[in-house]
Amino acid sequence: MSRAPDPDTTRIKTRALELACLSWGTGPLVVMIHGFPDTPRTWDLIGPRVAAEGFRVVAPYTRGIAPSEIPADGDYRNDTLGQDVLDLIEALGEESAIVVGHDFGAAAAYTAAGVGPERVSRLVTLAIPHPATLKPSLGGLWRARHFLSHKLPGAARRFAARDFAQMRTLYERWSPGFAWPEAEFEHAKNAYSAPGCTDAAMGYYRCLRFSASPGLRTRIAVPTLILGGLSDGVASAADFEASRSRFTGPIEVRMLPGGHFLHREHPEPCLEVLLPFLKGQASQPA
Repeated sequence: MSRAPDPDTTRIKTRALELACLSWGTGPLVVMIHGFPDTPRTWDLIGPRVAAEGFRVVAPYTRGIAPSEIPADGDYRNDTLGQDVLDLIEALGEESAIVVGHDFGAAAAYTAAGVGPERVSRLVTLAIPHPATLKPSLGGLWRARHFLSHKLPGAARRFAARDFAQMRTLYERWSPGFAWPEAEFEHAKNAYSAPGCTDAAMGYYRCLRFSASPGLRTRIAVPTLILGGLSDGVASAADFEASRSRFTGPIEVRMLPGGHFLHREHPEPCLEVLLPFLKGQASQPA
């Protein structure tokens, strides 16, 4: 899996904290938010291609993920993560932006679009259906069993054990059948091994609740594209389709090759759908 040249790195001070950000290109702003266990390097195969189409892509290390600032109050609630997205757009000097989110970043992106539609011109989410539509089930609880284990005492130590062996375990569970090269985890291991970072990442789970946060209860009016992986080990096609009920604006749901990390497993099919949407063009069904 080839990598693009290293992006520019800057530090952006928002209202709440300082975020380290990667960036590519110039033009209308596209903010790309990573998930767990990940960093903005997850966009290495996507960000440069989007930038080449005339966009300014900015991808922050989310709060607590090195080298971004660790919040002193330990607040990693979803509504706070959504506000971070809106604050970042403001700090970058823009009135609005296209927001793209994966995993935890998708949940934050849904929140940002719901509570700050004036700042989110278009929304793209990957790998996570709208959380307010997810129904408890035995199968779902089993697939999300890490939600509980990461809340327990000692979670950070266990996650970092054996050179972050759990990181590979999660990638392989969520994207079954894909042969992940060891180099895929290099950037995430470097970030999560920084002092306090792994515990901060577990803070995302400690702050999770099994009911939708207030910011996720607002229906979304901005044009939205939801991308799901056909072999995702976390959510099914039916889960993604159910997300439609949370939208009052245009909504497109597309299931593409790959699992939970579809944008890294199969970047070309992802880009074929993503780029026309970013440009406001209609995409053709696969």
